[in-house]
Amino acid sequence: MNMNERVMNIIDALERLYPDAKCSLEYKSALELLVATQLAAQCTDARVNIVTQSLYKKYKTAEDFANADSKELEEDIKPTGFYHNKAKNIKNCCKMIIDEFNGQIPNSLEDLLKLPGVGRKTANLVLGDIFGVPGVVVDTHAKRLANRIGLSSSTDPAKIELDLMKLIPKEKWSSFCHRLVYHGRAVCKARKPECHKCEIRKWCERRNLEINVE
Repeated sequence: MNMNERVMNIIDALERLYPDAKCSLEYKSALELLVATQLAAQCTDARVNIVTQSLYKKYKTAEDFANADSKELEEDIKPTGFYHNKAKNIKNCCKMIIDEFNGQIPNSLEDLLKLPGVGRKTANLVLGDIFGVPGVVVDTHAKRLANRIGLSSSTDPAKIELDLMKLIPKEKWSSFCHRLVYHGRAVCKARKPECHKCEIRKWCERRNLEINVE
C-alpha cells in the first residue's frame, strides 16, 4: 500500500470516528477565537474556556482589549499561564487590528501573521474556522500524531505543516486537523497511547513499535 492509499484510509477512518469534530475552544466571533487561541498556548482548551466565560463579558471588542489596563488584563487571564506576554500580545494585536485593519480581523494568512502573538497555528485556525479558507493547524496533537503515524518525520511544526499539506487534500486540511486532536485526546494520548484500540493502527507506519500494544 502506497502513502496516498494509507493517507486516504486514515482520513476515512477519522471521518467515521469523529464526524462532528470541531475546534474545542468556545467562541462567538473571529475576535474571540483569535484571543482564545493566543490564550491556549501552553494551556489546555478546557482551562481557556473557563477563563473566557467571564473574559468575553468584560472585553467585547478589539477596542476593549486594546484599551484595557495591562495589570487588570493580566489578572483576568492569569490562570492560562504566561499572562504577562499574553496580555501584551493581545493588547498590541487588537491595537493593530484597529489601526491597520479598520477593526476587522484580517482574512489572509499574510495579514494574520503580522499580528502580535499570532503564529501559523493560530492564523490557520482562524482562516479555516472563521473564513472557510483551508489551513493545516499543527498543535501538540497534530505534531505528535503526524510523527507517530508516519505522516512526517520532522519535529518542526512548520515542516510538519508542509508535509501534511502535501499529503492531505486541501479541502480537508482544517477538518483533518480537528480530527487529529480528537483522536489524540481519545486514543493516541501523549503519555500512554492506547494502540490496542486504535482504529487507524493498521495504517500506522510505526505500528510495530512496542507502545502499549497488549
